Amino acid sequence: MKRPHLLRSACAVAISLTLAPTTFVSHAAESTEAKQIEKIEVTGSRIKRTDIEGPSPIQSLNKDDIANMGFDNLQQLLEKMPAAGAGTFSTRGNSQDSTANGGAAISLRGMGADATLVLINGRRVATSSFAEGITNSFVDINNIPVSAIERIDILKDGASAIYGSDAIAGVVNIVLRKNIEGLELNLGYGGASGSDYDETTASLVWGITGEKGSASVIVDYFNNNRLAASEMGRFGTANQSPYGGEDFRSSRGFPGYFYVDGVKTIDPDCPPENATASGSCLFDYGPYNLTIPEAERVGFIGQFEYIFAENVTGFLEVAVQHNTSEAGGAATPLDESAGLTVPGTHPNNPFGKDIEIGRFRPVDAGARRWDIESDTLRMVAGLRGVVNDWDWEASVQRGRSESTQQGDRTQGWVRVDYLQREIDAGRYNPFGGTYNSQDVIDDITTSLVRQGESHMTSFDANITGQAFTIGDRDVMMAAGVEYREEDVSDTPDEQFQRGLIFGTEAVSAKADRDQYAGYVEFSIPVADNFELQLAGRYDHYSDFGSTFNPKAAFMWGITDNLSARGSWATGFRAPSLAQIGLGPSQESNFFIDTYRCEADGVDCTALDYNTEFAGNPDLDAEESETWNVGMIWAPYEKFDIGFDVWSIQQDNKIDKQPLGDIYTAHCNDQNSTVCERLPAPVGQTFGTIDVIHSSFINLSSQDVRGVDISSHYALELDDYGDIKFGLEWSYLDKFEKDNLDYTGEYKFPEYRWLATANWSKDDFSANLNLTYVGEFEDTPDIDFDGVLDFEDNQSRMVDSQIIVDLQGAYRFSETFKLTVGVNNVFDEEPPFAIGDGDSDLYGYVQSIHNPLGRYIYTKLTMNF
Repeated sequence: MKRPHLLRSACAVAISLTLAPTTFVSHAAESTEAKQIEKIEVTGSRIKRTDIEGPSPIQSLNKDDIANMGFDNLQQLLEKMPAAGAGTFSTRGNSQDSTANGGAAISLRGMGADATLVLINGRRVATSSFAEGITNSFVDINNIPVSAIERIDILKDGASAIYGSDAIAGVVNIVLRKNIEGLELNLGYGGASGSDYDETTASLVWGITGEKGSASVIVDYFNNNRLAASEMGRFGTANQSPYGGEDFRSSRGFPGYFYVDGVKTIDPDCPPENATASGSCLFDYGPYNLTIPEAERVGFIGQFEYIFAENVTGFLEVAVQHNTSEAGGAATPLDESAGLTVPGTHPNNPFGKDIEIGRFRPVDAGARRWDIESDTLRMVAGLRGVVNDWDWEASVQRGRSESTQQGDRTQGWVRVDYLQREIDAGRYNPFGGTYNSQDVIDDITTSLVRQGESHMTSFDANITGQAFTIGDRDVMMAAGVEYREEDVSDTPDEQFQRGLIFGTEAVSAKADRDQYAGYVEFSIPVADNFELQLAGRYDHYSDFGSTFNPKAAFMWGITDNLSARGSWATGFRAPSLAQIGLGPSQESNFFIDTYRCEADGVDCTALDYNTEFAGNPDLDAEESETWNVGMIWAPYEKFDIGFDVWSIQQDNKIDKQPLGDIYTAHCNDQNSTVCERLPAPVGQTFGTIDVIHSSFINLSSQDVRGVDISSHYALELDDYGDIKFGLEWSYLDKFEKDNLDYTGEYKFPEYRWLATANWSKDDFSANLNLTYVGEFEDTPDIDFDGVLDFEDNQSRMVDSQIIVDLQGAYRFSETFKLTVGVNNVFDEEPPFAIGDGDSDLYGYVQSIHNPLGRYIYTKLTMNF
């Protein structure tokens, strides 16, 4: 059988220039032998082959590379990768104003977590039951313990022709450890300097291999305590004006304002520094939030194989994860839509007449807190074998994700009908920032619960082998069929649905679908040094129809040390179940009510207003076209450098209706049913905005283009050990969305890179990692009127940042290894940012920069 002769150092090319140079050097020797003893499946292809060269750009991190990074949290690790971008989110800052509390996800190329397909051992898994951003479905990577990972493959190429929906920006394939011999115990502890934040980790890894099969078991524990915003100084306040930013304090104040004879009247006891010209009493909710919520995760993964016959093996994978976390925000924000009144007979009423409560916050009831529990179960059972030199496999998978988000009456949840009852009775005093007695607080608070469930059942069968011969060249083929059933439900507390609970961005969704697919892939050795890959996949969905997606790619060994690769493919993303089955769901944003400001001279500062979303069953699937062209030069075994130019064109992008467009079209009408306003006060044209109704639609397009460069170099220093260098560099050349160019704008830096150095000698090793995020423009809506205007106005720049991480390790014996490390050695603060009036309100960009500061950790590994 002839295969293309591409590069003498084929492994470095195949794994596509891995992050750490360790992988490049060590695997180069190991895989040469492995080629002759087994066939493997490389991420991005279904064909099992005896070599690992491939035309798709893949960044691969093995378990040693992961350990060198020093993270026990998968999200913290992946966000360091230059291919990651806007849309990556985690529990950091994922507090009260999130719709996926406790979850985390990776977004490749900044195209969103829903455009990145996450696989475990090459298979899909159930999505989180709580969607982020109301409808963005994602795989919660908090459910994947780092100790269980053998390798992470980041496929930086569209792969719908191979894997189906969601693989528009790329694929993250988590390959779990198996074929383990013996027992490994890991213990770790770390803490942040300047705060009480710490992390504790422990894992047990056990495995055995025999003549008839193998078994491996991994038990993992992770715990971090709370880092409250009140500990963060200037990064924990919503009033950033002293530091050059905006004052994003809430108009729902303590004390608040009222309507006396229809006239907006501020509470007489509002502190002067909190009073606005329009009559609001501002409240700083920032210190009540959680920068990093407390979390605990316990997981079990078991992988088992049994050889029934020479060419038939049964396998079973079982994964169970239980996570607990919390979310938090300031006391319940109430506004005019709560309909609260105070009778003139109330003993504390300073106005002596019946009045209406405008915006007010019962701070005496306490900050709102959620307790979140999520449980996931994943089981895969199947058979694999060989018949007439064809590898075959058939399996069934069942996945489940259940989440519960609840708060009790001690956690600040105020019911407005209970509050009105106590005000009418004269027991609750809403004036003057009064702290009422605990027995009164007990009578106005309640318990509530939000429940989410996500299920997936799938069946698949595939074959791979030599299809036929052209001349003396073997054409390899893979083909398969898949069937999948999915459902999701997200049910908010019925008190919220009845309008009795305020101050949570609640989500309601319920939908299900089934899908079947068939695919085929060919690897064609056109010449000794040229391989052509052709693939196609047909998918049919019960709710939106069918789609076919092809892919063509090549690998060309121009010389022994220079090769070229390229690919072209189409892709798609089916509307998420949350987008199709969305019920009434709310979020809030800060903007200036320009129409009311101009007409009535009030509400001329950025205030927080509610938007309510409804589902759209008529959404079309997103479609994409991607291409990648690159070259790799490896003049000798210990050095390589390569680059890839890539492009992703996405049409029918599903997104929220632009808030600015809705505001411009509808908020100039007091009687609009889209932009609903409260009755206008006496002598004024407009009332306060109560709620803006919106939905999700197919926008025009999203066009993204960039360049990746990767290089590795290994140097032998004789008596001084060995040192290895690595570089992953990414340049964003273009990011256009709905005819707006986001390149270099808010959350879209043009440059990101990661440089690594690893030194080892005998039982000593040391690692240095440098992470760079380039500058980008601040404040996409410079005047905070709800309309993105960054193309017409230039804001300040958010500075670039370099983070330095160091790690050292010493192996005392074959049994004991001690590791000590420092992440963010120089205790760099996140660069200052004015923010976007949405999620970034505290002087930095939460999804890009980490406010934790210097983090020192130690780990002990014991092998038996």
